[in-house]
Amino acid sequence: MRQPVQRRRRQAERNSGQRAGTTSDDRDRLRALERENRELRQANEILRKESAYFAQAELDRRFKR
Repeated sequence: MRQPVQRRRRQAERNSGQRAGTTSDDRDRLRALERENRELRQANEILRKESAYFAQAELDRRFKR
């Protein structure tokens, strides 16, 4: 297992462009985008279920008249 100091040094080299790889800013942005994507998928699923519920309620209302 690598020592934490070595990992921090390598990450600092990536951040400064001396080493290839994902920078801390890119990694943080990717995490934020993944979180936003997950939240949007959950919101879409909720809206899809609500839409189906209200569509069914509208159909039931029409036949009960």
